[in-house]
Amino acid sequence: MNDSPPPPPSPDPEKVARQRHFAIGLFRLSGAFIVMFGFLAIMQRFSWVQGGKAKAFGTIMVLTGLFQFVIVPRLLLALFRKRPPQ
Repeated sequence: MNDSPPPPPSPDPEKVARQRHFAIGLFRLSGAFIVMFGFLAIMQRFSWVQGGKAKAFGTIMVLTGLFQFVIVPRLLLALFRKRPPQ
């Protein structure tokens, strides 16, 4: 007797496309927030980081945010093109 579970239902392609679009938008939005946070750090708006450390920290945050805003969505799009919703 075979006790294997039935195969999962195939996902709705439209629903998968909406989820992917939402994920890309979320990455862009969070990247923009990280960039803004980095600029605030560069302007030394936080008491916990000041001086040269604030500028270095802010620069790292801005570069990270830009990477997340520009590069990550493109990588996700390339991945989604390889695996279209089925």
